[in-house]
Amino acid sequence: MPSPPIDLRSDTVTRPTRAMLDAMASAEVGDDVLGDDPTVLRLQERIAHIMGKEAACFVPSGTMANQAAIRAHTEPGDELLAHKDSHIIHYETGAPAALSGVMIRPLPLTPKPGDRGLYDAADVDDAVRPDSAHFPHSRLLIVENTHNRGGGAVWPLDQVRAVTERARAHKLRLHLDGARLWNACIKTGHKPADYARHFDTVSCCFSKGLGAPAGSAVCGDKAIIARVHRFRKMFGGAMRQAGLLAAAALHAVEHHVDRLSQDHANAARLAKGLAEIPGLSIALPVDTNMVFFDVDPRLGSAAELCARLKQAGVLMLPNLPHRVRAVTHLDVSTDQIDTAVAALGGVIAGHAVA
Repeated sequence: MPSPPIDLRSDTVTRPTRAMLDAMASAEVGDDVLGDDPTVLRLQERIAHIMGKEAACFVPSGTMANQAAIRAHTEPGDELLAHKDSHIIHYETGAPAALSGVMIRPLPLTPKPGDRGLYDAADVDDAVRPDSAHFPHSRLLIVENTHNRGGGAVWPLDQVRAVTERARAHKLRLHLDGARLWNACIKTGHKPADYARHFDTVSCCFSKGLGAPAGSAVCGDKAIIARVHRFRKMFGGAMRQAGLLAAAALHAVEHHVDRLSQDHANAARLAKGLAEIPGLSIALPVDTNMVFFDVDPRLGSAAELCARLKQAGVLMLPNLPHRVRAVTHLDVSTDQIDTAVAALGGVIAGHAVA
């Protein structure tokens, strides 16, 4: 049988480990809609403790985590502030408008090339609306850490502090899209609570990087999480014997966080190898587990390159017309990184730049 492809499309493509499957198989379950699934309750208590918050709500996906938090913080007609390249703008199907009836004011108002998804306190000042019947209410500020379209960029804690303090001065609510907060913490050495304490709510994902099959959580005080729980139900995210998934998430949190450093090392190794291939150039600095690289237009589009690479047994995703994203994770070894670099070199050599 042919070997399975080396899958670098995302850190969401992982398969549960044997130990994770055993944890799922032995999970004690109840009915989470009725509030009596013991494994879900244990996960929520554990994640709330890790984030330094009073409570947590387990939800099926990172998108639902963000959207339930947005709805919990806002009312229709409000406006939220988020970086122009945020996940909630590009990859959540217009949900803030459809589900919460809110507008988005993209930051920064003045373009800043190379900001990698980060902004500063002055950008918050620029974007907050005056209190007037003519304008939507500026209600919520969102930070994404790590920042996906910024190449897995990590927010410095001092910058988080400055931005959130300024936002609070404007009486804004604060949400941290921490889908890959685990990666940010491994990179910086900070604890999740070090970031989360600056926000009213924080989301985290168990299927990105940590290897669980599904699930995210939203953490905050008891009052806001009660609203998140209500909107989880409204958005169709209530689950029954969800302890099966919660057991996987618990196992991931206990066993798969520290090993993220290996994913970061593999991403750096991948970037180094790709940079040596003629016709390719690393597009963004590699902070964590994401590598974005540009393809010389004479080699064809990013989509065409990915299609040829698939035939060579390596999967990556086109991100822009001539940009490709590759993401390392626990199902890809260092040896496979080297194999992927060699395969890409072979594909490029077959379509040499004239």
